[in-house]
Amino acid sequence: MTRATDGHGGARRMRILVVEDDARTARHIAGCLEREGHDATTAEDARRALELARSGRFDLLIVDRLLPGLDGLSMVSRLRRAGSPVPVLFLSALDGLEDRVEGLRAGGDDYLVKPFAASELAARVAALGRRADLSATRLCVADLEIDLVARRARRGERPIALQPREFRLLEVLMRNAGQVVTRDMLLHEVWNFHFDPRTTVVETHVSRLRAKIEPPPEPPLLHTERGAGYRLRAPG
Repeated sequence: MTRATDGHGGARRMRILVVEDDARTARHIAGCLEREGHDATTAEDARRALELARSGRFDLLIVDRLLPGLDGLSMVSRLRRAGSPVPVLFLSALDGLEDRVEGLRAGGDDYLVKPFAASELAARVAALGRRADLSATRLCVADLEIDLVARRARRGERPIALQPREFRLLEVLMRNAGQVVTRDMLLHEVWNFHFDPRTTVVETHVSRLRAKIEPPPEPPLLHTERGAGYRLRAPG
């Protein structure tokens, strides 16, 4: 799921899958990403990466072109044929113009040549994150989905009637799916309060939203993290 900022003007935090067969390089890339505040998962072969990418859990893929077995270009081509919109950044020591063109034609969104500076990797990742935020029109967590254009929400086949403020609250939670969203973040993003007005408006709206999106016996999605905030995540 996508999100623009951390609620305090910081860089977008993303869940990133790094597909790299060299363990040392994979650790280096993951470390660079985590220092920027992202969550990094590594996979050393394309077939395993395909399984992970198809889960929909990741906001961005960073893919080496030269992988054992199924190569990076073929992996991304398969994802695109299956309809996956997840942004892809290719990493490769292949630095020719035709190499870059092949990567973009295969479905890549950007192409970074090895060796690279950590600062450039961070900048490319941030740019792809901003691009995804602007293009996303539907957000999904498990069987919960909202259409940002039609302003509709549903869980499975059940439509959910939401007031405008409830819809915005759900949008913020879904853009930060899997992460804790603090009360202050919600006050800023949903109510445009830049200070704490000492109100129970957040708690009241969260309670109403929870009743609408997860009536019994549907599995809960919206969880209260005591002393921290709220987390929207898939069951299990």
